[in-house]
Amino acid sequence: MTVENTDRGPLSMDELAQVIARDIPEGSFVNLGIGQPTKIADHLPVELGVILHTENGMLGMGRKAEGEEVDADLTNAGKVPVVETPGCSYFHHADSFAMMRGGHLDVCVLGAFQVGHTGDLANWSTGRPGDIPAVGGAMDLAIGAKDVFVMMSLFAKNGEAKLVETCSMPLTGVGCVSRVYTDYAVFDLGPDGATVRETYGVSLAELRERVAVELH
Repeated sequence: MTVENTDRGPLSMDELAQVIARDIPEGSFVNLGIGQPTKIADHLPVELGVILHTENGMLGMGRKAEGEEVDADLTNAGKVPVVETPGCSYFHHADSFAMMRGGHLDVCVLGAFQVGHTGDLANWSTGRPGDIPAVGGAMDLAIGAKDVFVMMSLFAKNGEAKLVETCSMPLTGVGCVSRVYTDYAVFDLGPDGATVRETYGVSLAELRERVAVELH
């Protein structure tokens, strides 16, 4: 059953990060993608025992560092300064990718340009000539993590929904996304398509009018 929060939303990216942090399972190993997903680290209570992994070689990454906490040698994969958590460890880049590819991560949260309604992910290139490819570790995470969540705005600047029937941009992974968190709604994805878990600032009926895929 869809929860319709018509009196709250659309959410800011900080508010959306709080929603995602709420849904991260206790004691899980999690990778947060470059960009907006890194905000989630600021909303994860230490007592939940969630251990954050970053592909540049750290397990036990903490929130964004502030003021005197900043250490230029201690950053996440997006070069943003972070703090340590008790028991954190460091390792070679190759070992980090082995963790990603070996199925050792419970959840990863990635940004996206487009997501197909059955879970296809396009998040590394728009496909335009001259664009710089920047896939990073996204393909490894998309196929290696047990659950792949996406954090993105639902609508592009031209007003078109980024949850689509078929991705027109180069794919990162096929059928890999299990849930999409957006400023207007949260969707569960699978072989049968998209199911709306929760809306923010719109009703389910209004959402169906704006998103050109069948919504359950």
